[in-house]
Amino acid sequence: MPVGPFFADFLCRSRKLIVEVDGHSHDVLPERDEARDVYLRAEGYRVLHFSNADVIANTEGVIETICAALQEEPTPGPSRKREGSE
Repeated sequence: MPVGPFFADFLCRSRKLIVEVDGHSHDVLPERDEARDVYLRAEGYRVLHFSNADVIANTEGVIETICAALQEEPTPGPSRKREGSE
């Protein structure tokens, strides 16, 4: 998914969460990945990185980490109309 000048493996714009699955290409130029992450964080995104091996061998752990990250995000405030004061 495009995000500014970059592409994310998995992106949830509404929750500002990016999940990256890092293979061999990420080992070659780690400074490029760091510069990309700095940009994405400055745009308000949280970036989670997982290795290909983790996704394959520890799928449940990856899912738990993503779920935990989603739980840490603040929930929207209550609606003023719903509270009774407009």
